[in-house]
Formats: sequence, structure tokens, C-alpha cells
Amino acid sequence: RTFRLPGADKSVKEPRRSALSVLLETFGEGAVERNELPSVSSFEATGRRLLLEMIKKGVNSPVTSSAGRLFDAVSSILNIRHKTSFEGQGAMELEFTAGNDISSVSGCYDFSVDGGEENKQIGPIIVDWRPVIRGIMEDLNGRVDTGVISARFHNTLSGMIVEVARRVGEDRVVLSGGCFQNRYLLERTVQELEKEGFRVYTHQRVPPNDGGISLGQVAVAGHILTGDR
Repeated sequence: RTFRLPGADKSVKEPRRSALSVLLETFGEGAVERNELPSVSSFEATGRRLLLEMIKKGVNSPVTSSAGRLFDAVSSILNIRHKTSFEGQGAMELEFTAGNDISSVSGCYDFSVDGGEENKQIGPIIVDWRPVIRGIMEDLNGRVDTGVISARFHNTLSGMIVEVARRVGEDRVVLSGGCFQNRYLLERTVQELEKEGFRVYTHQRVPPNDGGISLGQVAVAGHILTGDR
């Protein structure tokens, strides 16, 4: 499921913007008036209303399905990081909060998946993360430790990946992208996929983030220059 990034590039530097959009998508417009939420109270009232209008009208608010921006949103919702000094800071601190032991917290949040082999449909597989946000809010209201919530969030993302892999119907899975610099997410996902019998491929010599993209660009350029297309 997608959500909008108000202010586009500014959302990368301000996880609270992603959080505001995610809360709006999950709970409706009333969410932006909940001043008890740090993600909401970090904005002035005028600024919140402006961002709300931008999201509703799609003004300078591109749609995203980025897992990285979802990490940012949860980081802000948990009051870990509302503004960043570098890209990925909120996600990194969220990972650190979860700890290093992927077996210390076994639980995860509810989510739903639509499409794929299970439903005999041809088309996209849609993962709905809104139940995850509701579960996080319930844990916050119940004063569950932030580290436990973070671990459950990571566990849930791993569960989503496994469910999507089941629906795709292939026995080999390649894990790539900047989010897999996250050690907890990577190790947990590999473990859960292998339990289900999947053969998992991960990065060894090439980084999973933009460094890998750069290498791919060089490879494509090399083929073009040599005439081997």
C-alpha cells in the first residue's frame, strides 16, 4: 500500500512528515489533531494543516511504496527521530532500538496481503501495512517498551516478505535494496525464508543500496560501448 510524501525530498530529511502521512492514511484526518502523538506535536498547528492539504490534494506530495519511508514513519511515531542529519538515520536508530538478537522478540503485528498465487490473480501483490500501524499505536498506548515494538515491526516486515514470496510461487528469493543494510531485518528474513524452504540470495561483494545501482549502470554502459546489448 502506498502513501504520500508531503514536500517530496523534505520528507527524506524529516521522518515526521512520513509519519503524519501514514497516520492520516491509517486513522483519517483526526490523526493530525492528536497532539499527544510526538509526530504530530512536533509541528506547529498551521504547518500540520498545510501538510494535510498538500497530502489530500497531491501537491508536491508524490506517492511512494518505499519501505525506507515506512521505516522513517515508524521511527518518528516511536519518538526516536523526527528530523535527520543524513538519509536513513531514522531507520538506523529504529534498528538499534530493536537490538541485535533476532530471537529475543517472537511476536509481530497483523497485516494483510492481496493478490498473487493464493488468489489465482494476475497482477500486483498489495501489502497493507495499516494494521501494523494500528498495532504499534495499541502497544504505545499499553506502554510496551520501544525496543519490543521496534523488534515486532522488523519481524512483521520479514513476515510480509515471506508471504509475498509464497504468492509469487518461485523457490529462489533475492534480497536487495538499501533496507537490507539493516542487519536485524536481513538475518530475520533469511531465517524465516529458509524455514519455508526458499533458497535465499543476499549481497556478498556488492552493497545492496545505491552502490549496487552504480555498478549496474557501469555494466550497462560497458555493454553499450562494446556493442553487446
